[in-house]
Amino acid sequence: MPRVSITKPVTAAIDRICAAIADEGCAIEADFLPQASVAALAEEAHARDAAGEFHAAGVGRGAAHVQRSDVRGDRILWLDQSSASPVQQPFWQALDALRAALNEKLLLGLFSFEAHYALYPPGAFYRRHRDQFRGAAVPSDIRVISYAMYLNENWALANGGALRIYDGERVHDVLPAAGTLVCFLSDRFEHEVLPATRERLALTGWFRRRA
Repeated sequence: MPRVSITKPVTAAIDRICAAIADEGCAIEADFLPQASVAALAEEAHARDAAGEFHAAGVGRGAAHVQRSDVRGDRILWLDQSSASPVQQPFWQALDALRAALNEKLLLGLFSFEAHYALYPPGAFYRRHRDQFRGAAVPSDIRVISYAMYLNENWALANGGALRIYDGERVHDVLPAAGTLVCFLSDRFEHEVLPATRERLALTGWFRRRA
């Protein structure tokens, strides 16, 4: 994939994310990518959903993977960095730069990351869960940092759809406004997606290290 230069604003955002992860285990960064890149990603996602490429998300791993509409109601499309479309390239490059910075500053040993579009119809949700349990044994790799970048223009508080992050007795609600990137330690924070009054779209996934 052709290299895409990382701009100074993205570099500064990456520095702030690393500092917040080190201090709090969670980072919220508005306008992580330029507005034009975010709009192009949203347009691509909607076009591919209209073409029937998305499918209902499930829960569980391997043979235990099942669709549970009472747990989560989104449709997803997995992405492949090796065949990234032109509009995806700034996103992949920025995440790779973030991965390298997290390794340099926090010594996390992240060797890969994955991404998928996640589209929630109005009223859909994802019940409270944790992406990776403390001490969980995984055959090949472990989710270390969970992330989501939102692609929803003109999102208002009244639209709902917040990502609710549980931090002990505290609760953080993150609105899925276009360009906002949230990252947090996968084994530390339970979280859920609250229902929204309109369609809700994100690019989400995990940074991994080898088991």
